[in-house]
Amino acid sequence: MTASPIPAATKSGKDAVLADAVDRAREAALADGEDFVGDHLGFVLEDVRRGTHYFACTHPGYHGWMWAVTVTRIARARKATVCESGLLPGPSALLAQAWVPWADRLAPGDLRPTDRLPYDGDDARLESGYVATGDPETDRVAIVELGLDRTRVMTRPALDATATRWYNSVHGPSSAGSKAAEADCSTCGFLIPLAGHLGTLFGVCANEWSPDDGKVVSLDHGCGAHSETDVADQGPDWQQSAPVIDESNLELSAAEPAEAAPEATPEPAPEAAAEPAAADPEPAAADEVDPESAAPESAAPEAPGAETDAPAPAPEGDTPAS
Repeated sequence: MTASPIPAATKSGKDAVLADAVDRAREAALADGEDFVGDHLGFVLEDVRRGTHYFACTHPGYHGWMWAVTVTRIARARKATVCESGLLPGPSALLAQAWVPWADRLAPGDLRPTDRLPYDGDDARLESGYVATGDPETDRVAIVELGLDRTRVMTRPALDATATRWYNSVHGPSSAGSKAAEADCSTCGFLIPLAGHLGTLFGVCANEWSPDDGKVVSLDHGCGAHSETDVADQGPDWQQSAPVIDESNLELSAAEPAEAAPEATPEPAPEAAAEPAAADPEPAAADEVDPESAAPESAAPEAPGAETDAPAPAPEGDTPAS
C-alpha cells in the first residue's frame, strides 16, 4: 500500500464548502504553474474554515512535488477564498540535505595538519582540571601521577568513549592480524603502558617492525612482531641436491703476459760536478804506482845529506824559452 502524498488532516470534522472548491483552487495553481498542474490529490482541513487543496506537479524537474492551494471562508459564507498557493515537496521529492550550521559541519578526519579548530569553551568532553589543595600527598597523586594539573581535562564519559573507539578499531583484538598472532601485546617487551584510566586497557607499540609502531593498541591486541615469539625453520622453498663438480668439461684460457716494468732512465749528472773531472784527468792515473819506485811504508827515512832525485838547476844562460 502506497502512502498518501498529502499530509494528514490536523483538524477533525468536515467543511463541505472548502472541500468543494477544487475548481477555484485549480485556477490559482494554474496561475503559478501554468501547464504543469496535474490531477487533484486531495484536500486537508487544517483549521476551522481553513484547508488546503493539493495537485500533482508534472514538471520533469520536480518529480514528487505538489501544488498546494490554501482556501478559507468567513462564518456562514458559502464561497471559498484563496489565501495562497505554492509548490511543496512530497514524500518522494528529491531534496537537498538538511541545513547544518558551519560550526557543526566538521567531522573527525576532516582536519588537516595545518588547520586549526576554534576554541570551544563549552566542549562537553572536557571539564575543569585539578586545583592544588595544599596537601602534598593529595596534590602529588593528582598532579604528578595522574597529570590533572591542566586547565581542562577529559570527562569520564569522554574517556569511556575514547576507550570504546580505540578498542573497536584495527588496533584492537578484532583485527585480522590480532587473531592470527600467537601472543598478545600485554606480554610484549615493546609495549609502553599508558598512565591513568586508559592504562588498564591500552599501551603504545614501540616496535619499528610492527605495523602498529607508534599507535595505541589494546593489551589483547597482537601482531607478528611480538618480542617473545619465534618462527620455526621451514627450510628452503625447493628441494636442494648435493653439489656436483663437472671435471670433464673444463674451460681453458691463456694467461696474458704480465706487462714489463718500464726501465728507469738515469738522471744526468749536474754540470758543476762534471767540470773538475774534465779539467784534471791526471788524478785517475796518479793512483797507478810503479812497483820499483814504490817503497813500503815501513822503510827507514833517508839520512840527512842523502841525494834526492830532484833535477839539478840549469845554467843561467841555458834557460829554455817558454
